Amino acid sequence: MKKKILMVDDDLDDREIISDAFKMIEADHLLHFESDGENAIQYVQSQFETGNLPSLIVLDLNMPKLNGAQTLKILKSDPRFENIPVIIFSTSLNDLEKKECLNLGAHSYVIKPVYYKESVETARSFYEISKSPHNK
Repeated sequence: MKKKILMVDDDLDDREIISDAFKMIEADHLLHFESDGENAIQYVQSQFETGNLPSLIVLDLNMPKLNGAQTLKILKSDPRFENIPVIIFSTSLNDLEKKECLNLGAHSYVIKPVYYKESVETARSFYEISKSPHNK
């Protein structure tokens, strides 16, 4: 079973940047993208049925349908998914939003990088978290 990283972001440019960063570290084959929280929940549920849950979920905070915090709350309230680490990946520097997401069970809250080099470092960090033993 290949480990998968589910990236949920409605911004095509942001998805392309992180995809390119994962290509740089030769891990782009691990990525699966969804564009909003509703699709992310449906995807994770379908992967549960096949026994191939993602080993990491990365959620943008500001998305249509279900935002990152709402999606996080749904995932963490379901015993099937509560142990999957979820990272909020946002441009928002709002401390209240950060605290809310961490209180809802987010593994961490990461500000989207400005520079490409930082994007590659972020991709490396996400990749390492996805390989972590707590994801078995």
